[in-house]
Amino acid sequence: MPDQVTDTPHGPLAGIRVLELAGLGPAPHAALMLADLGADVVRVQRPGPAADLAQDPTLRGRRIVTANLKDPKDLDHVRALALKADILIEGFRPGVAERLGLGPDRLSGDNPGLIYGRMTGWGQDGPWAAKPGHDINFIAAAGVLNAIGPAGGPPLPPLNLVGDFGGGSMFLIAGLLAALVERTRSGQGQVVDAAMLDGTLTLAHSVWAMRASGDWTDERGSNVLDGGAPYYDCYRTADGGYMAVGAIEPQFYQALLDGLGIEGTPDQDDRSRWPELHDAIAAAFATKTRDEWETVFDALDACVTPVLAFDEVARHPQVAHREALGELDGVLQPGAAPRLSRTPNRPAPAAAVATDLDSIW
Repeated sequence: MPDQVTDTPHGPLAGIRVLELAGLGPAPHAALMLADLGADVVRVQRPGPAADLAQDPTLRGRRIVTANLKDPKDLDHVRALALKADILIEGFRPGVAERLGLGPDRLSGDNPGLIYGRMTGWGQDGPWAAKPGHDINFIAAAGVLNAIGPAGGPPLPPLNLVGDFGGGSMFLIAGLLAALVERTRSGQGQVVDAAMLDGTLTLAHSVWAMRASGDWTDERGSNVLDGGAPYYDCYRTADGGYMAVGAIEPQFYQALLDGLGIEGTPDQDDRSRWPELHDAIAAAFATKTRDEWETVFDALDACVTPVLAFDEVARHPQVAHREALGELDGVLQPGAAPRLSRTPNRPAPAAAVATDLDSIW
């Protein structure tokens, strides 16, 4: 990974204090990214068995303190931390922080500059605000899950990347950083209400645009970007591997056909003949191994790449060149992204336990 990891403040958020009330999924992921950007992140979590923090890279970059949020003395300590924080992140269901006495009205009254980040699935209000859910539920309600999966088959969950992290932590971070910039003008903090439902809908802007122009249908496997187009799909190779094809533009489509040795194919935009073209491409890919096809397409601009498993990613030449994946504290994990030129960020060190709440800040 780029740069040595040290405890020296670094990155554009050096000096920014973040208080994270422990949760799952997108809220801690947002805290991780803020730590990689140089923020001083303190995570408050309930007392429990000690864990090997170095083995959990999702917690890197924090000092961790334990507190019983039902204990008045511990709550006073947490409020004291919030008094000195620039940003607070919580991922509770709506109303829980208020019942604990840690809601934004209470804390912002003592610290007017506090930026209070709230991460939920459904949002802070509305008829479904209090309902439980996970990534799969939020992206289902946003229409995105229905679009993912094979023609004639059921929708397939795209891991938990779309709702939890794409529609969740990324939008929480965007709101927090925007509020931080605005605070330089007003001197005032504000509440950032980030909902995975809202974020997932926003991620799908291009699909809504295609739908508006008549270029999208709700039938899975019938559109350009959902595996319907033969030039945007994954194909099995002779050894059971797969190649990913994204040859949308005409020049890339022609390079795909040249690499496969296919001639006399139908026009790529003739949807009535997509099944025929798909079969021809599949038959060609089935004649060589994944590594053999990788060699063929390394020499062509065809937007064709091997589909790598997680344990193969580190060997990819571009990943290796950018040191985008590497060992930190003995654990293979992604580096810091995006990269900044003048105030470079880098992976924060592994989380460490802090025993004294009174001496954090």
